Amino acid sequence: MSLDASRIEPRPERLTAHEARQRLEHARNTRMTQLRALGESGQADDQLMSAQKGAIERVLKEIEEAFARIDDGTYGTCLGCRKPVPGERLEILPYTRYCVACQRRAAA
Repeated sequence: MSLDASRIEPRPERLTAHEARQRLEHARNTRMTQLRALGESGQADDQLMSAQKGAIERVLKEIEEAFARIDDGTYGTCLGCRKPVPGERLEILPYTRYCVACQRRAAA
């Protein structure tokens, strides 16, 4: 078998709905495991634990919103500039709502 680079299929720029769902399900399962671990630690009153729980819950909400965007056909489109979010960004952060430039503006 040849390792000829010209025969390697390029990755599509955008994730398919199936790929996006798989990545989102993985992210959701990971966050749910984190929440369970926090709950089992028995230190629910700790301020750091409370902040961690809140952050995980916010990400879970963003994941659910991303599933809704898949369903309505807007997944992968930046909510700021309405341009496609780069596939590399969606692979790393499948629930993102914004491209990098719009995320920076939203965070400022």
